[in-house]
Amino acid sequence: MSPNQKPPQRIEALSTNSSKPATIIFLHGYGDDADGLMNVAQQFQSANKLPHLNWIFPNAPFNQEAMSNAWYPPTSFSPIPVGRSSKPEDEEDDDEFNEEGEDDSLQSVEYICGLIDEEVKKGVEIERIVVGGFSQGCAISLILALASRYAGKIGGVVGLSGYLPRGPKIKAGREKYKAQKGGEQAGKVMKIFLAHGTKDMLVPMRVYRDTKARVAHTAGEEGLETHEYQGMSHVLSGPELRDMCIFLEKVVPE
Repeated sequence: MSPNQKPPQRIEALSTNSSKPATIIFLHGYGDDADGLMNVAQQFQSANKLPHLNWIFPNAPFNQEAMSNAWYPPTSFSPIPVGRSSKPEDEEDDDEFNEEGEDDSLQSVEYICGLIDEEVKKGVEIERIVVGGFSQGCAISLILALASRYAGKIGGVVGLSGYLPRGPKIKAGREKYKAQKGGEQAGKVMKIFLAHGTKDMLVPMRVYRDTKARVAHTAGEEGLETHEYQGMSHVLSGPELRDMCIFLEKVVPE
């Protein structure tokens, strides 16, 4: 953990007698913090939804350059691929972001991998761990699920109002995971939930569609579930959280 980074917040499962515990690590967006998302877990628990699920809300480091909490600084790693349209995978411009920015994102990914390590040590099976996030948190979650040492191994990933960043190291990780799907991970299907608002002006729909295509190219379409919410901007919504709850109930049932 970075010295300018607060420790994660944790909300324990309501039900402590489950023989198969489950955990979700849920990442906030740029400029927010863990406190800004904790009400999601509180809403679920007050409705007695997923009572067996532990919630972990990490805090991004405080970035001096951006003067805000950021999983990676937008000044060096653009929040969205500006001016890009969807392209076939073999035409990808994976040097779109500079090396420093990509390294910042991968450092954040490794920090979240460390949180997964801790849950596994506590006895949570890797297939019972889900990683997800909003906006920048979605970006880090997708890199982890598709291009890290835990690629394809966790139970699922939740991506809300975000995108899959480009970069040569990220693409290399995705290609490694794709190759493993035909080898050591053959037959394993990681569940993926992608949700986006049609009126999102920060991460436009064309970026979401590009992300959806590249995620499917890497992980396949078998475990991919996508939702588009008419009129929704760059926010969380009730319908979106209800769909997310249904997804989690399927991925990590009680």
